[in-house]
Amino acid sequence: MSDTTASTPAPGRQHGKSAFLFVIVTVALDLLAFGLIIPVLPSLVRELAHVTSEQATLWIGALAATYAFMNFLFGPLLGSLSDRFGRRPVLLASVGTLVIDFLIMGFAHTIWLLFIGRALSGISGATYSTANAYIADVTSPAERGRAFGMIGAAFGFGFVFGPVLGGFLGEIDARAPFFAAAGLATLNFLYGLLVLPESLSVENRRAFDLKRANPLGAAKHFAKLPQVSWFLIAAGIFFLAHTVFPSTWSVHGEIRYDWSPREIGFSLGLVGVGAAVVQAGLMSAILKRLGNVRTALFGQAVNVLALFAYAFAGQPWIAYAIIPFGALGGVAAPASNAIMSTVTPANAQGELQGASASLNSLAMILGPLAMNATLFWFTREGAPVHFGGAAFLLAGVLTMLSMLPFLKGVAANRARLPSAE
Repeated sequence: MSDTTASTPAPGRQHGKSAFLFVIVTVALDLLAFGLIIPVLPSLVRELAHVTSEQATLWIGALAATYAFMNFLFGPLLGSLSDRFGRRPVLLASVGTLVIDFLIMGFAHTIWLLFIGRALSGISGATYSTANAYIADVTSPAERGRAFGMIGAAFGFGFVFGPVLGGFLGEIDARAPFFAAAGLATLNFLYGLLVLPESLSVENRRAFDLKRANPLGAAKHFAKLPQVSWFLIAAGIFFLAHTVFPSTWSVHGEIRYDWSPREIGFSLGLVGVGAAVVQAGLMSAILKRLGNVRTALFGQAVNVLALFAYAFAGQPWIAYAIIPFGALGGVAAPASNAIMSTVTPANAQGELQGASASLNSLAMILGPLAMNATLFWFTREGAPVHFGGAAFLLAGVLTMLSMLPFLKGVAANRARLPSAE
């Protein structure tokens, strides 16, 4: 649809700040849902599966992969449904599902109910594309950049405060974070039910097509984007390596440093704050000085060093000291995305984002299984070598390997990249 059409509100209630706020809060709650349970998950899994902390590592990896798989499967499906039936019902259904998800996990008395909860969480967390579509529907092209920036800020809020809140509530009871989140999601659902108008007019809707809802589109995107394939391969390996943080950080901290849920949440909050400071305060200055290619290489090098440092950090204070240094590695992904966008034709930007999103989702499915299995193998009773930092060592090696296809892509696209790079 055209920008003019996209900016025209659907008939009925007019769009306003309340509707926009609902979308922002919905995105923040999705990330809050992802981060909230990280600090308490090890203790809850131990309770429900009757296993040790080391054995819980495998269960946590499987739970993370379940969330990612459902997110991968339902992301394009929900986007297509919103094109057919409108944004409002999809967003409200997502928030309602989130309420049910939190209650299931809060009352769970078996490990399998926890899997059902994480599956529902993955479905309800797959609304990022719908939220973006809603914003595009109700904003003019000139306002869209700022609006999408607020979506990104909501993601950051959820990532920073989810683990912190979960850690503090987890000190009271391992199930308390779920009930608190269910209450917040219920209030958001009721608020949206009252204030959220539909943004997609009837004449701009299209019939549902299962082919458009296919989540396995990465191969098609690769075929259409040969000039960016090396960068996409690098990004996929990079994403895979960095699943070590959401999948193993909590149980790694418990096993290696005897961290409580509060300490796990606080440490993850520091990671989020460090990322926000780098993205908001340092990113533009580093890019201006180094350019996209050198910034990406600098960020990748920092990530390699930080991951190796985490691997051999035998004391908790060392892990805390690494966090601000490791935050500088956050410049790698945005710089790499800018490079990929630069070498991709204007009419193929959608294919690029689709390929990148598919690879990210696949990495989030495979990564927790690989990282958590590695942590378990080297911390289990009877392990030939006991090494609590094994998963971070693997992540560091993978990040280092991701630099090879990245450099191959730079060489293949030298003519397309600005000379200053």
